[in-house]
Amino acid sequence: MKKNKLHIIKNLVTAIVVTLFFSCENDFNEVQKVGMLQNQPIGEAVDLDLDYTEFKEDTVRLLSNLLSPKMLDYSNRNFAFNEFPEGLELSIFDEKGNKTTITSDYAIVYSETDMIDLRGNVRIATYQKDTLFTEQLYYNQKLEWAFTNEPFLLKSLTSNLYGIGFDSDKNLKAPQVLEPGGDFEFKK
Repeated sequence: MKKNKLHIIKNLVTAIVVTLFFSCENDFNEVQKVGMLQNQPIGEAVDLDLDYTEFKEDTVRLLSNLLSPKMLDYSNRNFAFNEFPEGLELSIFDEKGNKTTITSDYAIVYSETDMIDLRGNVRIATYQKDTLFTEQLYYNQKLEWAFTNEPFLLKSLTSNLYGIGFDSDKNLKAPQVLEPGGDFEFKK
């Protein structure tokens, strides 16, 4: 009888341990799935054509237009951002309707800091015929300030400026250059 009770207890303990083992495995798989979902975008937009306008004194003024084949929304992250894995084209209009166009092969916009990271064939063309070429450029939307530590070429109607490292206001006027000159090759 004792041997039979011992056998029943061993079987019961074994069943409980096996059940716990498999239930932990399922929970672990669920935790992994949740972790993977948090790394996925919360939303995706394709063929994006977004206008940003201002309403003032019964008139509407176009401030900017954003075009992109694809945007991924990662606002579910602790440090929220939007990613443009296939590049973007951003047109910005001043008070007089003059257009500045910014293009890149890839971009990330960080919501909390208002920073934009543009990468790959970055080009800024102003209405005054100034054009900046570089491989990476950061733009601080709050300060309206652009900067890079990469080689750049700034072409204007009167001269060309090139070097490594560049800081400027949004109109590319009065730029500061870290290392002027050098031999660089840019895609135009």
